[in-house]
Amino acid sequence: MKTSPQFVALVLSLALITASTPAIGQSYSVDNLGTLGGTASRASGINNAGLIVGTAETAAGDDRAFQFINDQISDLGIKGSRSVATSVNATGGIAGYYFDGNYNAFVFINGKQHDLGNLGLKYSVAYAINAMGHAAGSSLAKGGLYGHEHAFLWTGGKMTDLGTLGGDSSSARGLNKAEEVVGYSYLANGAPRAFLRTSGKMIDLGTLGGDYSIAYAINDAGQVVGQAARADTQAHAFLWNGSGPLQDLGDLGDNVSEAFALNSTGAVVVGRATVPSNTGYIVYHAFVWSGGVMRDLNDLISPNSGWVLQEATAVDDVGVIVGTGLYGSEVRAFRLTPR
Repeated sequence: MKTSPQFVALVLSLALITASTPAIGQSYSVDNLGTLGGTASRASGINNAGLIVGTAETAAGDDRAFQFINDQISDLGIKGSRSVATSVNATGGIAGYYFDGNYNAFVFINGKQHDLGNLGLKYSVAYAINAMGHAAGSSLAKGGLYGHEHAFLWTGGKMTDLGTLGGDSSSARGLNKAEEVVGYSYLANGAPRAFLRTSGKMIDLGTLGGDYSIAYAINDAGQVVGQAARADTQAHAFLWNGSGPLQDLGDLGDNVSEAFALNSTGAVVVGRATVPSNTGYIVYHAFVWSGGVMRDLNDLISPNSGWVLQEATAVDDVGVIVGTGLYGSEVRAFRLTPR
């Protein structure tokens, strides 16, 4: 029987999706990434080479941007009294911000720090970096009594103000290789909305029926994740596949969830969701969503691990997840590896 090229392409496509989608019965081993001598750490990004970035406390109590590779955590050496690494690209370029009396956005490429400047007032933070080493985030622009926070795109040494959807403020949180930017912006009526900036235009991505939304990440396929309000009192994680309405990803039984990251195919989404609790406090658990199902990551690790996984912030294309949780009573960055 002769096999058509179309059939072969379909089989290969399905195989790739299956390979990057955890099975319903997936379980994980969990690793503690440690600290820089203090008691706390948080992970914010991972690339397909296994490089993890975030912030960790030193013995002196300072929070410092770190990289974790080959099972070793190290200080990036970013200047300032406090620094945070927020994301990492495929080649190890890192974005973040530091504090030296003011907040300053940076990228760290080939062992060298580059300050990104600002939009007119002394405040900038970078939340995302793409394959070209370009960055996105937010900075204060002149306006009003104290200025207004505006989303920016930094390319070729230049920071560009991306504007807003009609309100005073905006912030960029995600960036892909096509230089499509996502984040949130206030409308003229004061409501925050998830936006996509593409081809020089900022587009309102809408909601799940409620009055607000925020986008946290975009992959190179143009798929977007974040959180959006529903018509009822719930606010859920969403996935947007590049056209049509936002897809509601559900929750873990307590009405609230938000998605922070997705893999390159959009088949795996990670974030956090509230869970039912009789403690009187809001309790968040890290989740993974795949195959149309949201699962509590705490149910997918050993019950004797000593961990409470609170939020998942990034996932690579083999399904390794990083985030932050409680290990005993200490806040620690974690890595989950599929078994």
